[in-house]
Amino acid sequence: MRIGVLTAGGDCPGLNAVIRSVVHRAVTTYGDEVIGFEDGYRGLLDGHYRTLDLDAVSGILARGGTILGSSRLERDRLREACDSGADIMRSFGIDALIPIGGEGTLTAARMLSDAGLPVVGVPKTIDNDISSTDRTFGFDTAVGVATEAMDRLKTTAESHQRVMVVEVMGRHAGWIALESGMAGGAHGICLPERPFDPAHLVKMVEERFDRGKKFAVICVAEGAHPAEGTMDYGHGEIDQYGHERFQGIGTALAYELERRLGKEAKPVILGHVQRGGTPTAYDRVLATRFGWHAVEAAHQGEFGRMTALRGTDIVMVPLAEAVTELKTVPKDRMDEAESVF
Repeated sequence: MRIGVLTAGGDCPGLNAVIRSVVHRAVTTYGDEVIGFEDGYRGLLDGHYRTLDLDAVSGILARGGTILGSSRLERDRLREACDSGADIMRSFGIDALIPIGGEGTLTAARMLSDAGLPVVGVPKTIDNDISSTDRTFGFDTAVGVATEAMDRLKTTAESHQRVMVVEVMGRHAGWIALESGMAGGAHGICLPERPFDPAHLVKMVEERFDRGKKFAVICVAEGAHPAEGTMDYGHGEIDQYGHERFQGIGTALAYELERRLGKEAKPVILGHVQRGGTPTAYDRVLATRFGWHAVEAAHQGEFGRMTALRGTDIVMVPLAEAVTELKTVPKDRMDEAESVF
């Protein structure tokens, strides 16, 4: 069998572990040939690829990012891929395609599958928002980075009697903010799933200062937004890939709190530092298991499906199930977090 693999969308700790696992399982167990398309679906369309043998993936388990590169694909080019997908696959002599990515990548994978291509997906997103899997690799690493940042920021906030507003990733699902906020002992957490009222945050900070606690740390997801009428904050435009351009809620909220409190408030935007660096042991293991099972699925003809974690087991689920809706933070998890503030 000849297997093609690609990584698309935002980079994520653990991508290289999947690639390595696919190559090891395919080559050593089945004697397959594996090729890697460079820069996601763009490499598939433009014919840019490299051979992936055991030497090519040696030493990449602990590396962040992706050795294949990644990119986002414009919608017109995605339709082009679907229209000519069968010809593209034949031109490369591929028997199976394993795309590794998040919601957008898996949506494209489903479209290619519906067009008749032999596709097995692997879910990837630091946001942990794919509904058909309990966890995605990269999430654990991102939470760890954000938690460490809050641990560090608490000491400087306390030294200077400041309010720190830490903005973490999470466009439509607040899992990183929820878990890093809880683990880092944030005094307030703002999620996309529940509009916040700045007045409540102001009251919380004032009560802390009245008790002699002269600092506060607030964790806010990039997609969080204030309740209507509570503060000025605009929505951004939609980019060419269909994603909203956010206006910087961390900076806006820090400014609003400083104005209302009369105390220094500083925004800290973690941004892409959450995506980079060495994946945690958990993410390396999960990514490795996903790669192993993707190759097994290809050899068993389980196309149009993707790997998923259910409990402690890896199962195969339909791609259609993976992209039906996002997995957002439920009310009971928000209530748990609020109980420790």
